[in-house]
Amino acid sequence: MATESTERILVVDDDETFVHVLSRALGARGFEVSGARDATQALAACAEHRPRYVVLDLKLGSESGLALIPRLLAVRPDLRILLLTGYASIATAVEAIKRGAHDYLAKPVDADQVVAALLGESASHVNAAVVPDAPPPLKRLEWEHIQRVLAECDGNISEAARRLGLHRRTLQRKLAKRPVREARRDVPPG
Repeated sequence: MATESTERILVVDDDETFVHVLSRALGARGFEVSGARDATQALAACAEHRPRYVVLDLKLGSESGLALIPRLLAVRPDLRILLLTGYASIATAVEAIKRGAHDYLAKPVDADQVVAALLGESASHVNAAVVPDAPPPLKRLEWEHIQRVLAECDGNISEAARRLGLHRRTLQRKLAKRPVREARRDVPPG
């Protein structure tokens, strides 16, 4: 999927290797790509390079990609933002869209999925959704609820802990853990 004219993409992720690999793959598809590793670099690159698209990670070290969405749109209102995360949940997807993201994908993703999402094309042939036949694990539901409350508190851990009835340190430990991944149902066990 190459573009006719060179479109600019800004890739914002705190994982330098991911930025490098995705940038090369997008460059091979005809895009002019720049990278940023935090909010400050992202805002500066957005103002300087004037990208049409932004691929943004949900977690940027201690910063939140969700909080960066409106700030990027303030610099360049016509941006098309794709939020990527290794911590996919319905709550964060809804919050991302509310804040101005155009699409949301769970990692791992490949460059074709990214391009399809950025261009607003159906990526169903690339990223077919798997409908689970069992409810998600309790730990997964807990993690999603914590993420929803944290988003409602604009990332304020103390306020989120108060609303959840948890000690602040307990909430920090829960946030440091990776969420339980849902088992893929499209691959037969064995």
